[in-house]
Amino acid sequence: MERGNVLVIGSSGVGKSTLINAVLGEDRAEAGWGTTGTTKALSIYESEKIPFRIIDTIGFEPSFIKEHKAANAVKKWSKACAKEGHEDNQINVIWFCVDGTSSKLFPKHIENLTGATAMWMTVPVIVVITKSYSLPDRIRNIDMVKSAFAKQKRYTRNLRKVIPVVASTYVLNDHAFAAPEGITELIDETNSLMPEGIQAGEADIAAFKLNRKRAMAHSVTGVSTTAAVVVGAVPIPFADAMILVPIEIALINALARIYDIGKNEEAKLFLNSIVEVGSVSVAAKSAIGVMQAIPGVNLAASVLNAVIAGSIVAALGEGSIYAFEQIYLGHRNLAEIDWVRKLIESEFSSQLVDVIKKVAGKIGSGTDKKDIAKIIAEVFSGSFIGSGRKRK
Repeated sequence: MERGNVLVIGSSGVGKSTLINAVLGEDRAEAGWGTTGTTKALSIYESEKIPFRIIDTIGFEPSFIKEHKAANAVKKWSKACAKEGHEDNQINVIWFCVDGTSSKLFPKHIENLTGATAMWMTVPVIVVITKSYSLPDRIRNIDMVKSAFAKQKRYTRNLRKVIPVVASTYVLNDHAFAAPEGITELIDETNSLMPEGIQAGEADIAAFKLNRKRAMAHSVTGVSTTAAVVVGAVPIPFADAMILVPIEIALINALARIYDIGKNEEAKLFLNSIVEVGSVSVAAKSAIGVMQAIPGVNLAASVLNAVIAGSIVAALGEGSIYAFEQIYLGHRNLAEIDWVRKLIESEFSSQLVDVIKKVAGKIGSGTDKKDIAKIIAEVFSGSFIGSGRKRK
């Protein structure tokens, strides 16, 4: 990126446009009076006079619908930054603008603003107290801002500076006025934070993409688990675990696509090794072992088979997600066949028996198949499988 980007966010009438014009040194953003905002859509401003671009946002107005619209506009912009070709629009520093004459509203404002910018988890934040005319009020306002941020623990570490500003001369009467101040400090502080902000913006985009992939991967695993439950409930000798192989292959291939695993020979060998370990031989042995280990469970054979089938596919899915994430993040490579074999084998260790016991203990013989799949997912999310390893 040639220049970093500053996101300016705040309530309507807080003076964002006036602030932007003061920073740019020219009237580019339409400024108005009162509490009704003049900015109707997100706009980008840049000038040769400053080393960063400014992104102005729709003001948050005291109306649930309008506030929701403003927050969604920021979230939509943020998510678009993750798409190819939009990388130059990522956010690197955030200016939270709060009105120095309405200090009692600070906590609510901070909560709204942090919610709208939740995607930017590590990007530096500067709180700009606009219309900061009174020196005594500035001290109280700075303390109130810090207190409001302290309640948003997730973002406390992002707050780098609180800067009171007077963006344009404010005339009190014929003999007194508040001169512009704080603008140079704001520019200097923003510029000093920009290298860190650029790295943070890239990291936040990467984290967003990874979380989206995880969400899609777990959704696919959930669908496959349900399919396995349905198949497993059919009264067929479960030792013939070949019935699960088509579901397992479809699951692994779908997960590979989500994590951008290619289709070259190296990728095929990697995926085949997962299929081989997770399919008929291990699955059948695991199923038989589990059935022998829980003879006291009062469930119909078809329901127990459904639980076992769903659990095997869920375990395979969790193991594959972890493996593909490691490849996607560059921590492992497709040549590490032995590593992925051992990883998937660990998903079918003796602890799988404990997981299936927990699932069996939460259902009855009349439990719906979809509900069985949901229970399996819930138990797995809190078990050693998937959550036992530290996600990077």
